[in-house]
Amino acid sequence: MGYPRLGGEGGRGGDVWFVSQERATLKTIRDRYPQKRFLAGTGANSSVKALKGKKGKDCEVHVPVGISVLCDDGKQIGELNAAGERLLVARGGLGGSLATNFMPCKGQRRIVRLDLKLIADVGLVGFPNAGKSSLLSKISHAKPEIANYAFTTVQPELGKVMYADYKQISVADLPGLIEGAHANKGMGHKFLKHVERTKQLLLVVDISGFQLSIKTRFRTAFETILLLTKELELYKEELLTKPALLAINKMDLPCAKDNLSELMKQLQNPQDFLHLLQEEMIPANTLEFKDIIPISTYTGEGIEELKAHIRKSIDEEAEQENEEYRKKKLLLLQTSEEGQVNRS
Repeated sequence: MGYPRLGGEGGRGGDVWFVSQERATLKTIRDRYPQKRFLAGTGANSSVKALKGKKGKDCEVHVPVGISVLCDDGKQIGELNAAGERLLVARGGLGGSLATNFMPCKGQRRIVRLDLKLIADVGLVGFPNAGKSSLLSKISHAKPEIANYAFTTVQPELGKVMYADYKQISVADLPGLIEGAHANKGMGHKFLKHVERTKQLLLVVDISGFQLSIKTRFRTAFETILLLTKELELYKEELLTKPALLAINKMDLPCAKDNLSELMKQLQNPQDFLHLLQEEMIPANTLEFKDIIPISTYTGEGIEELKAHIRKSIDEEAEQENEEYRKKKLLLLQTSEEGQVNRS
C-alpha cells in the first residue's frame, strides 16, 4: 500500500517464474507443490522510513528442460528448451501509488498446464514392429523392451550413440504410429508431440511391408513411407522440413534384396507410382531423405554405416546453424558500424 501523506509508493508484488533445470522432473514439482499453487510474495507497504516499498519475493519454480507452458485455453505461454532458461508466467501487481489512489493492484492469476516433450537429436519414426527398439539397442546402450508383437514401446525411450571421439548423439525411440495418428488414434498426439522436439527424423521401415492386424490392409514398404509422411504432414506440416534419414530394416529376410531394388525404383521416381495408391494416402509433399541405408538389426548389417550417416547429418546441420549465426552477427556488426558513421 502507498503512503498518501508523503506520496509514497508501495512495493510491487513478486513475479512467478519457471526456471528449467537438468535434474528437475514433473514429480519433483508435484512433491514440492502438492496444492499445485505457485504464489509469489507481497510487496512491502510504503512508510516514512522507506517511501518506495520493497518488491515482493519472486517465486521460482524449477521445471524440466523441454517444458511447454500452456494457458487453460490451450494457448502457449512459452517453452524452456535449455537448462537455465527462465519464463515469466505471472506478473506481480503494482504497489499503491498516486495513480491507483494509493491502493495496490492485484497481480496476474493464471491456470497453467505443463506439457513435457522429449528433446533429442534424432527421433525414430515408424509403424509398430518396424524394429525401432531393436535399432536403438544396437546403436546405443539403451535397453528398450523388444518383442515380436506391436506396441512394445508405449513411452519414449532415450539412448546415446557414442563415437570414438567421445561425441554423443541422443536418439529417441518413440511409440509406433498407426494410420490416423494425426487424429489421435493409437498413441497419436502423445507420440507426435515428441517428434516436434527432435532435430532430425530417422524413418525405420520394414522392407517386407506392414500389417497391423488381419482387419487392416497390408502396406508395402513404399506405401509405409508415404503413410508415415502423410501422418506427419497432417499433424504439423513443419515436421517435413526437418532433415530426414531412411533406415530400411530386416534385410536378413528372404526376398529382401528384390524388395529393396523395387523400393529404390519407387523412391527415385515416386510420381510414377502414386496412381497405384488411394488419393487420401498421398502426401502433398514428400520427405527428402539425405541418405537411405539398408540395415538388419538381427545380423548387424549396415548398423555402423547408419551410425556414420547419423553423425554426418548432425554435423552438417550444426555447421549450417553456425554459419547462419556468423552471418547474423556479421550483419549486426555492419549495421552498427554504418549507424556510427552516419551519426558522426
